[in-house]
Amino acid sequence: MPIPTIAIVGRPNVGKSTLFNRILHKKLAVVEDTPGVTRDRNYAVAEFDGRRFNLVDTGGFEPVTVDTLLTQMREQTALAIEEADVIVMMMDAREGLNVSDMKVSELLRRSGKPVIYCVNKVDGPKQEEEVYDFFRLGADEVVSVSALHGPGFYELMEKIMAALPEESGEDAAEDVFANVAIIGRPNVGKSSLLNALTSSNRVVVHDMPGTTTDTIDTEVKYYGKTYNLIDTAGIRSRGKIARGVEKYSVVRALKAIDRCDLALLMIDAHEGLTEQDKKIGGLAHEEGKGVIIVLNKWDLVDKETGVTEEYVKKIRLGLKFLDYAPVVTISALTRQRIGKLYELIDTVVEEGAKRIPTPKVNDVLESAVRVHPPGLHHNRRIKFYFGVQGGIKPPTFILFVNRPEGVHFSYLRYLENRFREVYGFIGNPVRIFLKKRSRVDLDETGEARRGE
Repeated sequence: MPIPTIAIVGRPNVGKSTLFNRILHKKLAVVEDTPGVTRDRNYAVAEFDGRRFNLVDTGGFEPVTVDTLLTQMREQTALAIEEADVIVMMMDAREGLNVSDMKVSELLRRSGKPVIYCVNKVDGPKQEEEVYDFFRLGADEVVSVSALHGPGFYELMEKIMAALPEESGEDAAEDVFANVAIIGRPNVGKSSLLNALTSSNRVVVHDMPGTTTDTIDTEVKYYGKTYNLIDTAGIRSRGKIARGVEKYSVVRALKAIDRCDLALLMIDAHEGLTEQDKKIGGLAHEEGKGVIIVLNKWDLVDKETGVTEEYVKKIRLGLKFLDYAPVVTISALTRQRIGKLYELIDTVVEEGAKRIPTPKVNDVLESAVRVHPPGLHHNRRIKFYFGVQGGIKPPTFILFVNRPEGVHFSYLRYLENRFREVYGFIGNPVRIFLKKRSRVDLDETGEARRGE
């Protein structure tokens, strides 16, 4: 079951970003006491009481007039309703209930989605008294909180957790070789690629952004293997809300990435790489998924000598964090190189599931340390004792070292490159974790023995 999504909605300056940061326990959103300061919708994977969820701060609109503000709030709230499993409607105890709150509340009530009504900035008895006025919205319960200082926060989170859909123990069908998410900005050709991969027209394809209104799972068999393709095409267009469409494509990608083994990051080769492409690609990397970079609409690119190499070089430069991901040029419309794409999918999935025997892990580690020692930390030598592969999808290695705090990031990258040189792991991020050991080594069976 995909992890659920919680959206925080409300008018400007009620404290949405402050609550967002408190839930995450870190300052991801810019917080400033100015209406409309959240210029970009924020999103993150969060966890509370052992439950993971997507968290969305629906800021990002700037009021010009009252009418414009109400229109923008309806648009933002409508987008949140489409994506969210639970909605937190935030209001301001200091300013009191107003027309904007009532309008948004009406829209939420008609949605049928669980709504937690939250009155923020309740920092004392005076604000506590103001909370009762918010029951005029018709809510059975209103939670008071100070997102900035903390009172009421855990009560609010308990209400949110109770409203989330129950977790399902359902797993993907055993005969599915790979769950493949097709991710990218609206209008880069995701639905066209799905049609090309299935050799059918099972999904609507349209040349305007936002044709697909929800993720679509399609199983397809190709040379005896079953693939579950997850189409994440853009959200339904609602007039001139291109900003909302663009940003919610990221939320949709979050949901699909959580369910997939491999993500096809689609980029419009005719338009080139954008910041939104980088954001969406970053989500797959951070979640440890296999990635293939798919340059679509290659039939529209002028073919000059060396253009492919130069284009791929630019993509690599813009997506340095995905330097392990293979790049393929296709035309979903003409089905150019679709067979090549299936071959790459197979390769990346198999590479992500590769297991390396412990002795061979240590052969690579010992060779790497011998060629390039890790140096000193506070005038003490850093010693790597032993390594094991701790997991797959993504390939994960646990290295035992006497001073993990002294190992620089660049040295971890060096070790990653050495593992890649020997074992590939094409299309997959490699995770390396350090564990502290003091004069203790581990033998190949995992039992502790005394070392130097």
